[in-house]
Amino acid sequence: MVTEPRPMSRGGKIAYAIGLPLGLLMLVFLPIGRLDWVPGWVFIGFLFVTYGIAASVLLRVNPAIFRARNRFQPGTQRWDLILLSLMLPAMVIEIPLATLDAGRMHWSVVSPAIVVLGYALLGGGIAFGGWAQAVNRFFEPGVRLQRERGQHVITDGPYRFVRHPGYVSALMVFAGLALALASWWALIPAAWASALLIVRTRWEDALLHAELAGYADYARRTRYRLLPGVW
Repeated sequence: MVTEPRPMSRGGKIAYAIGLPLGLLMLVFLPIGRLDWVPGWVFIGFLFVTYGIAASVLLRVNPAIFRARNRFQPGTQRWDLILLSLMLPAMVIEIPLATLDAGRMHWSVVSPAIVVLGYALLGGGIAFGGWAQAVNRFFEPGVRLQRERGQHVITDGPYRFVRHPGYVSALMVFAGLALALASWWALIPAAWASALLIVRTRWEDALLHAELAGYADYARRTRYRLLPGVW
């Protein structure tokens, strides 16, 4: 029997709608101590526009993804929860460290071209991740075998090129956040989170090889986990 994750409660949706923008404002401006830092508003506006576009597309083509990704589901691998607990602090600290650097302490000297590159990585990562979620109804925040949902191998969209496009998206976003905010120092937590994500990719790939029917054949056809022709 195929079952779907429960939808987020109304209270949860309200808390998410209020808490997400408020949390982002705090991450960006609290380290600076003022609200008139223009690059911070540009950064927030960019995130809201790009994620808003991605979310509106997903609502049309794969609305079930919002139920699947609103919480960790039973059966999530214990090693994955440990990796995520090590990754989360780096993910949380990256933005405030970047804004403290660029907006207050001025430790980094970053050219406008690098900032543009950061926004390109950020936008590209969000778009690539949205594409992966659009074609993969099994896209969840935790690593597990979704037997109750009839999980099968996805070979459409970006999965034709790499086996883990969601992680490619995350790597692009980690680097893009730091560079878009003009901070070399923020690349340190970005690198830590990226290293853990690469470990997660390998371990998840091993799990899928061992337990998901058809995955080994798919891996032989789609050779690369993250970067075509390289890795």
